[in-house]
Amino acid sequence: MSHSGPDAKADPSAWRALQDSLTANGERRLVLLEGDREQNLRWLSGLLPGLEIQSGLWTGPADHSPDTRLTRVTPPGARKWLGCEVSLIVWDGWHGNPPDAFAALSGALTAGGLLFWLMPPLAEWSRFADPDYSRTGLEHGPNHPFAARMADLLADDDAVIRVSPDRPESRPPVPPLPEKRFRIAATRDQEQLVQRLVRFGLGRRRRPLVVTADRGRGKSAAMGMAAAELLRQGRQDIVVTAPSEQNVETLFRHACETLGDQLAEASPGILSSRAGGRLRFMPVRELLTLRPEAEVVLVDEAAAIPAPLLKSVLLGWPRVAFATTVHGYEGAGRGFAIRFRQVLDQSTPQWQSVTLSEPVRWAMNDPLEALISRLFLLAADGGRLPGKTEYSAGELVIELWEPATASDEALSRAFGLLVDAHYRTSPADLRQWLDDPAARSWRARIGDQTVGVLWCALEGGLPDELAQQVSLGTRRIRGHLLPQSLASHSGYPEAAVLRGLRVVRIAVSDEVRRAGIGQSMVQAARAYAAEQDVDYLGTSFGGSADLLAFWQTCGLHVVRVGLQQEASSGEYPLQMVAGFSQAGRDLEERIRSRLADHWLTLLPGNWQGLEPTLLAGITADLPTGPTLDKDDLRDLRNFANGHRGFQVTVPVLRKLSQVPGIMAWLNSHEALAVWCQGVLQGRPWSALQADRLCLGQREGEDRLRQVVRDLLKDGPGL
Repeated sequence: MSHSGPDAKADPSAWRALQDSLTANGERRLVLLEGDREQNLRWLSGLLPGLEIQSGLWTGPADHSPDTRLTRVTPPGARKWLGCEVSLIVWDGWHGNPPDAFAALSGALTAGGLLFWLMPPLAEWSRFADPDYSRTGLEHGPNHPFAARMADLLADDDAVIRVSPDRPESRPPVPPLPEKRFRIAATRDQEQLVQRLVRFGLGRRRRPLVVTADRGRGKSAAMGMAAAELLRQGRQDIVVTAPSEQNVETLFRHACETLGDQLAEASPGILSSRAGGRLRFMPVRELLTLRPEAEVVLVDEAAAIPAPLLKSVLLGWPRVAFATTVHGYEGAGRGFAIRFRQVLDQSTPQWQSVTLSEPVRWAMNDPLEALISRLFLLAADGGRLPGKTEYSAGELVIELWEPATASDEALSRAFGLLVDAHYRTSPADLRQWLDDPAARSWRARIGDQTVGVLWCALEGGLPDELAQQVSLGTRRIRGHLLPQSLASHSGYPEAAVLRGLRVVRIAVSDEVRRAGIGQSMVQAARAYAAEQDVDYLGTSFGGSADLLAFWQTCGLHVVRVGLQQEASSGEYPLQMVAGFSQAGRDLEERIRSRLADHWLTLLPGNWQGLEPTLLAGITADLPTGPTLDKDDLRDLRNFANGHRGFQVTVPVLRKLSQVPGIMAWLNSHEALAVWCQGVLQGRPWSALQADRLCLGQREGEDRLRQVVRDLLKDGPGL
């Protein structure tokens, strides 16, 4: 660990020697500039002109940049640098430290690279009012365990170079030169991947390839090399898509290099071979709109693309390969691999998987990669339960738990469970979990092994006037997701005045799922809420039939369905509540009753994308509608027997859907999808025919007539 002082003039030759040594060893370093920001910037301004900078980044204000060669990037724009390569980064932590962006940008640093981080002294981190906290609602917390944990890890890491104004100048430590210099070259993993990609691109249809790896393993380069080889071997049209064109710069550079004298023309985002083949970049939405006749589609940084779009790409072309980062800085890492595997198994069961482990852009023992992984728990793993997977009731312990005070091993396992269970769990979630004073957590353990985690947040309790402003849409405050949603979207300001406990995340180890552990943790949270005079327990999640059923077993009911599908999952947000106090129970009943009154009117115009099983489950969960009268029953009999048209019977069929027990009965009927889409969602018969739910209007109506005949004969409540 080196201690230097910016008041003394930096010695560029010593730092150039460090760069040369790191390049030779294939390593990178974090340089922590502690203390006075202005002094540190002056020191940097004296040092950087003497350093080798092929490409560099600066995250602070544009007019404060310590070197004109640095490209300014704001933390929200860090994701655009995924897959890119830079030799130096200066991160201005005094202007905010969003964890996802910091981790992502560090992955762009190549061997020999230096990451300068301007921050207060480590001893002050636990109280440092990070400017980024105001964006997340964390500014009201006096202590910041997430930052304190990072400070402890940095202080204990001998590879971190620390520089501060109150220490005498010293030369940075220069690792000895290795016997064999590190060079960026194709690894055996990468060479095998290129071969696999070429076989895939020339092979049979509907056998997609999924490539997963940590950052810096060369998957983008491999895709570029494989694309070039495919063009050489006769493929005419290859399309690559990614979150941004910047993400595929490495891919295109390696494609150009591999084509060599076979390259006819190259410009940003497109190149052509002398044989007439073409490789081009298309943004994913443009790709899905234009639907070019591509023989091969390559998707880079797939985890940063919304899941519904990935599924559309998968089904839209004969040969699709996806590449993504396992421990994703963008917050979709292993969750992507787990969740997308379900889509692949269902849609293309012949899919193939490849994993890269050996880094290309730096050496296996690179200290910076290990440090970033520890700081942000990028390798957090829920782990496997040793031995038996069955347990007795007495072995399971549910306890209120403070993740901020847990050992790093216990924290890593618990966070790993969240990563495995949730599609977009990211380092930012780790910070929120540790630092939010409103967070309340429970863990389930068998012995000392964590098998379940429940993370909740206390919300609401807003003053009446503020709650009214939220309800009117004239104010929006950080946090308080569920109370604000029910106040502004559902129109009930009292939801923000009452106190709620919202479930943020819940996860249970695979080996003991469906054993009631999740319900037990929720029951513990309910008991806590009752003791703390909380008015209701609630949750907000991307709707699925399985999750709806789980929360129903926990005693919660649907109070709101979001109008817009979530970009990350393609699912409609679903909010459920269980009232505890009299005010909480009254609120739950009123919101549910109003949603039920509006449900059949809102449904056709807003929720045509709801999956039938989920739609049936929501409809069954809502309070029942008015009972059918004798005229309704007459119309149903006439429709069932073919004497009455479908269009004029739709109002009665929809009314029938809110009769107690009807949707639960339909949920197991083979015509459920036809009923949901034709009756409740009002989709045209041509759309149902295109989805292969019926042969056409006549056959579809005949199926519905049969359903009504079955209902009149055996259905509940008729």
